[in-house]
Amino acid sequence: MLRALIYILPLALTIFAFIDCLNTPEKETKHLPKIAWVFIILLFWVVGPVVWLVAGKVRAVPGGGFGRRTTWVAPDDNPDFLRSLKDEDKKEPGKGDGPAAP
Repeated sequence: MLRALIYILPLALTIFAFIDCLNTPEKETKHLPKIAWVFIILLFWVVGPVVWLVAGKVRAVPGGGFGRRTTWVAPDDNPDFLRSLKDEDKKEPGKGDGPAAP
């Protein structure tokens, strides 16, 4: 069983890296053109996939980086939305403060 794992693990890694490379847009590949990465992955079937996963693709930073939200957030939980409401209240005096002064 362990002998099979020695061959199956690099093969699975190569297949994963190959499919990942094919699905990656050309503008997100680093250092080499996409076709060169495909050849590296397929020709060097142990080292190529590892190099692709480490240095071949622009990876997204978890959380979107720089504190930016990349997922949808409910308006009552979104601090940017709540801040915009406060800014609108400051721009429009008298709104929501009760009856207007005569």
